[in-house]
Amino acid sequence: MTSSTQIQLVSRPTGWPTHENFRTAVMELPDIEEGEIRVANEFISVDPYMRGRMNEGRSYIPPFELGATMTGGAVGRVVESRSDDHPVGALVLHDQGWRDIAQGPAKQFRVVPEIEGVPASAHLGILGTTGLTAYVGLMHIARFTAGDTVFVSGAAGSVGSAVGQIARLEGASKVIGSAGSAEKVATAVERYGFDAALNYKDGPVRTLLREYFGDQDGEGIDVYFDNVGGDHLEAALDLMNDEGRIAACGAISSYNATGRTPGPDNLWLVITRRLTMQGFTINKNMGHYKEFISKVGPWVASGELVFDETVVEGIDNTVEAFLDLMKGANVGKMVVKI
Repeated sequence: MTSSTQIQLVSRPTGWPTHENFRTAVMELPDIEEGEIRVANEFISVDPYMRGRMNEGRSYIPPFELGATMTGGAVGRVVESRSDDHPVGALVLHDQGWRDIAQGPAKQFRVVPEIEGVPASAHLGILGTTGLTAYVGLMHIARFTAGDTVFVSGAAGSVGSAVGQIARLEGASKVIGSAGSAEKVATAVERYGFDAALNYKDGPVRTLLREYFGDQDGEGIDVYFDNVGGDHLEAALDLMNDEGRIAACGAISSYNATGRTPGPDNLWLVITRRLTMQGFTINKNMGHYKEFISKVGPWVASGELVFDETVVEGIDNTVEAFLDLMKGANVGKMVVKI
């Protein structure tokens, strides 16, 4: 028997999650059967969407079960195999995160390439669903075209930083971001190539954003990639150009709210400016993966598209990493190194 250290959800958070909502368990794993593999996870992912899955209720994906091990993206190496397509030593991507050892039917694990100079954890971020989310949201949901002006909230996060860079590489005329500290603003501009970024803690976003976009047609925003919602969405709506497009990817500003949060007070602009606002989830857009990897993979390998990671060491610190992520303590992708 092999033991696996796993993090389980034991109660549903009210407002901000705490350590008390989780427990660590050591599970004994049975021998693998024909067609199965066992994987030693090297990195696991913590992501904002996981907060929504901790709540009960209808969503695009079932909620986490109480008393069960958390799941999420993970990348690891095959240590035992009864599948010809998954040899021992192969690097695989899968969704059995929040544990150090994973196993199951081989079809649930995808062998991924190892790229010289690029860490395995990139398959959880820029070369995985994070990068795919940025690419699909910008190019397919927001229908970006060269010359567009772009505003990205959460610009120093893993998705936002990728959106800004892809927009620049695809020929945006202006890319503006928002972030929650002076350090993150500097990172967005100096490392990720945004033309400018605002610190949303410096004042009302509606006021700050007007420094970068006018409210006359042609001077405003063509594409808004929304990771935040709330006041950022209101500010962007004020400044959208006619027939502008909004890709609604996340609403982290309200994930931990304990009461109802008011909607934008200027939603009528969707009508008068003929705007398109579309929400999306990446699990419904995996068909774009080959297009994405053929375009973004070479940019990453060449260094044209850079990425950052905040790496937390140890399976026992997974909950702490998730809580820090929800408070914006990360730059780039937050991962846990097992």
